[in-house]
Amino acid sequence: MVRLNPNIPWKTRGNGAISLQIGKGKGKKNKIGKIRNQDLFCYYEKQNDDFEYDKIADIVEKNIVEYARLDDKKTNSGIVLIKKQPSLKIYEKTVKKIVQLEEIKKFLDSNATYYKGYKNKRGLIGATASVSWKPNRDSTYEIITYREKNKWGTKRDVDDDSTKKMDKKFPSTFDNYDYKNNHNRLVPSSPCPVLFGIRGDNYKDLEKAKDIIKSENIYGYLIFQTNQGTDDHLEKTTIEKIKPYQSVIVSGNIIDKPHTIRGGHVVFTIENSKGKIDCAAYEPTKEFRNIIRLLSIKDKVEAFGGVRKEPLTVNLEKINIKHLEKKIEKIENPICPKCGKHMKSVGKNQGFKCKKCGTKSDKPRLKEEKRLLKIGLYEVPVCARRHLSKPLKRAGG
Repeated sequence: MVRLNPNIPWKTRGNGAISLQIGKGKGKKNKIGKIRNQDLFCYYEKQNDDFEYDKIADIVEKNIVEYARLDDKKTNSGIVLIKKQPSLKIYEKTVKKIVQLEEIKKFLDSNATYYKGYKNKRGLIGATASVSWKPNRDSTYEIITYREKNKWGTKRDVDDDSTKKMDKKFPSTFDNYDYKNNHNRLVPSSPCPVLFGIRGDNYKDLEKAKDIIKSENIYGYLIFQTNQGTDDHLEKTTIEKIKPYQSVIVSGNIIDKPHTIRGGHVVFTIENSKGKIDCAAYEPTKEFRNIIRLLSIKDKVEAFGGVRKEPLTVNLEKINIKHLEKKIEKIENPICPKCGKHMKSVGKNQGFKCKKCGTKSDKPRLKEEKRLLKIGLYEVPVCARRHLSKPLKRAGG
């Protein structure tokens, strides 16, 4: 299961695609799920490639017609059957940039055994990216449980206390529950067939973790290998090169004090020698905004996030505070060394003078203000985390 560029304006809700390696397996196998009380396995080896591609295409098409929400304007499904795995570059471009449909169709015309797109056919882009993904650098797993069909579209029954218990028992899982905002992250908000999903680094823990969750009846479940929680979407760049709909890591010095705008969003501007750009912690990032409010002019930061087109803004997912500027405050006027009395200000930026003896000084008594921040990485809370964003828990933070 592959998540793609989260900033694309015409994306589906989760902007994801699924690929399967189909064939007859042999040798060692792993249990990856259960549907209709039947265990499902994947194999490490295959016997042959002698497939009836027309039959496979027919099965997939029938399922799309039956289950895909093609009445939804954002549902534009795509099917790709291909013998040889495409270059990883297709996935990398699709998770980081904008890919044109014609570019993908041209590739499929030369390489795919079969493909079909529905409605505007943009689903072909995600399907092709999914089969080109190679999980050899970083990957995670997710166990997805499914609801009985008669429950689809109704309120889900998933117990919060059992979710917290699972979260504490299996540290290899992540983004399970937001304790500060009382948000059960396992449960989707859309009226889809998914009951809940648990993400983790160790697929062997996921079925045991699932069994701790108290919920309505589970129709079935599958374990997917995914690119979730990997930061695959982010590109390190510089301010002048930033384009809309990218996800970037960019450094700069803060040039204005973070301020809150209508809606509760907190905004500040960073610059380098070649440009400047706004960064924003939007209202859904909750307490993360309090970190941003503590930043100050001349602090140096590294901003992580997706780029909004208008106005061009980095929507913060994480922030790495690299340097905190010392903040000096005046506590009182200087004391005359002769008279022992406080001097008076002569005028703005003109220093101080003792009224009694005329002694002058340009140095008031100063004190360094204690900064309430520390250098290091900060992230948005679990309730606001994007599928692709790597939690500090996975990054060693």
